[in-house]
Amino acid sequence: QVQLVESGGGLVQAGGSLRLSCAASGRAFSTYAMGWFRQAAGKEREFVACIGWSGRRTENTDSVKGRFSISRDNAKNTVYLQMNSLKPEDTAVYYCAVGRYSECQGSYDYWGQGTQVTVSS
Repeated sequence: QVQLVESGGGLVQAGGSLRLSCAASGRAFSTYAMGWFRQAAGKEREFVACIGWSGRRTENTDSVKGRFSISRDNAKNTVYLQMNSLKPEDTAVYYCAVGRYSECQGSYDYWGQGTQVTVSS
């Protein structure tokens, strides 16, 4: 059974940083793309970032470019989201997901339970 466990969320002031982690088990994650999504209260879930199986290719949504960075450690079955220069509009529940393919192609099959990130102004 596939399990994804996010951690690292919390309360931070605007301009601060957080590093989210997502530990995966139950599947050969090293061969699949991994993604981060977020959902703010009252809004639809949105794509944040994705990383291909090797880590060489990444994608970020425009609103986080230059501030967020996705990375992975396949030996640890873990994907990270480094978030810098946080803004109040980044407040959301952040979810990690396992891609259906080896590169970022927009389809995801498994999801974690989410971790809350709150940015105060």
